[in-house]
Amino acid sequence: MKKMNKYLLLSIVVLFALFLMTACNDESESTGGEIDTQENNMGEVSIEGPIKINESIPSDTEIISKGPNGEKAVSAHSIELTEEEVAKIREGNYTAAIAMHYAGNDWSRAQINGLEDTFKKMGIEILTVTDGQFSAEKQMSDIETILGMDPDILVSIPVDAVSSAAAYRKAVDQGVKIVFMDNVAEGFTPSEDYVSVVSADNYGNGVEAAHLMAEQLGGKGKIGVIYHDADFFVTGQRVEAFEATIENEYPEIEIVERGGIADASEGESVANSMITRTPDLDGMFVVWDVPAEGALSAIRTAGLDDVVVTTIDLGTPVALDMAKGQHVKGVGAQLPYAQGVTEAILAGYSLLDKEAPQYVAVPALPVTRDNLLESWELIYNQPAPDEIQAEFE
Repeated sequence: MKKMNKYLLLSIVVLFALFLMTACNDESESTGGEIDTQENNMGEVSIEGPIKINESIPSDTEIISKGPNGEKAVSAHSIELTEEEVAKIREGNYTAAIAMHYAGNDWSRAQINGLEDTFKKMGIEILTVTDGQFSAEKQMSDIETILGMDPDILVSIPVDAVSSAAAYRKAVDQGVKIVFMDNVAEGFTPSEDYVSVVSADNYGNGVEAAHLMAEQLGGKGKIGVIYHDADFFVTGQRVEAFEATIENEYPEIEIVERGGIADASEGESVANSMITRTPDLDGMFVVWDVPAEGALSAIRTAGLDDVVVTTIDLGTPVALDMAKGQHVKGVGAQLPYAQGVTEAILAGYSLLDKEAPQYVAVPALPVTRDNLLESWELIYNQPAPDEIQAEFE
């Protein structure tokens, strides 16, 4: 009997040890979620020196754009947080949310990466990243969901400045600090309703795209312009700058076709219509890279081998076309990773009650095949994809 009790006791001890081992394993596996992983990594971040944008980004480039209310631009190079300021923010256990207008392209992903990397350094937990899918209704619903999470910070780009305003107003009323990307909700006052708005120098990028087009055409030819047919501040700036530069500085280049797109999917159909009406186009400017992909498809289908394309933003398909020496000869590039870094820093300003400029811009970056690879690293904070690099080997 005693011997049986001895074996029973030993079995209980072994089973208890196995239970502890299993529990430990289960606990380690359960910490793989987004929030737990971020919290674990936050403690490992070492901050040396201020947080600011990459110093390799040209700092002597004049920023031409003005803000949504006519504000003079402040360079993103002047926005930073000191080590001491970062340490103070990290003590606050703050949270943030990101509400994108669209999250499915290279520009959006780079912007999100810049925000995530910088918030991580600041010890700020990101609760969610939403994709408005170019729908104001979807974005308003996203913001309602976000407000239920009670974040301290909201970084967002409105799909529509007018119809989305009510959702952003609820965030203001709830005490959420808002940093806008590119566009500002209608009726909002800087410093009172939002911290700041951060953008690329969109006017400057439009100017660069015009100069690159003119250089490739030798200063003469017939071109088409595909613009964004929407009340969207930054895309309007690009087209205004491109057309004004062509008309004022290149009198032998004639804009003979103009076509508007309501969303990015319409680039091919609008380009097709242009080509049907004017099959001898020499060039085409497209307001950003995603509809430019559709325009490129139309140009290739029509067999127009010599048509020059310039656009804004260096997405992968556009960059690959450029690397292969095909239609895309120049891009006025935004720097979305740096823009995300700047937005996160300005959110930090609000947490410190530090005065923020109303409108901050990242310099324009002209990109051609000659500087494509180095530009990609500045734009995305990582090397170009292998398929692009292979075109230079």
